[in-house]
Amino acid sequence: MTQLPEAEKEKIAEQVADFKKVKSKLDAEIEIWDDTSNDIIVLAKKMCMIMMEMTDFTRGKGPLKHTTDVIYAAKMISESGSRMDVLARQIASQCPDPSCKQDLLAYLEQIKFYSHQLKICSQVKAEIQNLGGELIMSALDSVTSLIQAAKNLMNAVVQTVKMSYIASTKIIRIQSPAGPRHPVVMWRMKAPAKKPLIKREKPEETYAAVRRGSAKKKIHPVQVMSEFRGRHIY
Repeated sequence: MTQLPEAEKEKIAEQVADFKKVKSKLDAEIEIWDDTSNDIIVLAKKMCMIMMEMTDFTRGKGPLKHTTDVIYAAKMISESGSRMDVLARQIASQCPDPSCKQDLLAYLEQIKFYSHQLKICSQVKAEIQNLGGELIMSALDSVTSLIQAAKNLMNAVVQTVKMSYIASTKIIRIQSPAGPRHPVVMWRMKAPAKKPLIKREKPEETYAAVRRGSAKKKIHPVQVMSEFRGRHIY
């Protein structure tokens, strides 16, 4: 990264900025859900974290220090994507809405495709570095391809989480002849953060308020008499 010209560093920075925008969408989508009984949310968070580490690596930051770390990270993402695929396909199989089911399956195919693409990009980058390649454009291409694949995968995960929830709500609404269906995952919203019912004031603020309230305005006796004489008595 340090060997790249400034113009190429700017291109990488733009790619990372675009990636972070998609990451913000995923954060907004998954942060509202309690993940204690929802493995789809757990897996989405894990994939998001690993992808962020991979993009940090392209800038020489983060916990991933070697190209072998990047390859392993891509493998972990692929495994998490496979586990998400199993859960979401169970939801799709129970969904009574054909359109919703089709959309969910399409997003799962995207996760599979982009996970594979991310794996290839990480290996290409490793081959360039391990061979000691000095071609800057080749290095730049591999970096931008890696970030682009991570961004596309992140977006597919966002849509999969959304559609999994929608499909789950449609399953709940129907009554199965065989009895109630057990949900694949539980969609519970996080409880809002507890806030104090009464705002506690600081001691100095309370003291200042009392002092201001207890202060009395002094009026000169001559002023009081002049005001009294000026009144009209009927």
